[in-house]
Amino acid sequence: MECGWGATRKKDGYLKRKYQSLIARRGKKKALVAVGHKIIIAAYHVLKNKEAYKEPLLHDSAERNKKQIKRHLAKLKELGYDLVSAA
Repeated sequence: MECGWGATRKKDGYLKRKYQSLIARRGKKKALVAVGHKIIIAAYHVLKNKEAYKEPLLHDSAERNKKQIKRHLAKLKELGYDLVSAA
């Protein structure tokens, strides 16, 4: 769990984003355990394949955010609120 905590403190990385996404669904402690599990799996594959660790690529969330905004605006319109979309 300590290594999971350290990984979430990195400025911008895969494990930090994973932690942030899991907090909302599972809570902080379970998210830390999940990140620690990811680290253990990565360490296993590094040792098994004898290759250097390569962090997964970070996806740009701008497109995802646009889709979320559209979905939320549609939901608000469905609830009776009429908003002008800036996106």
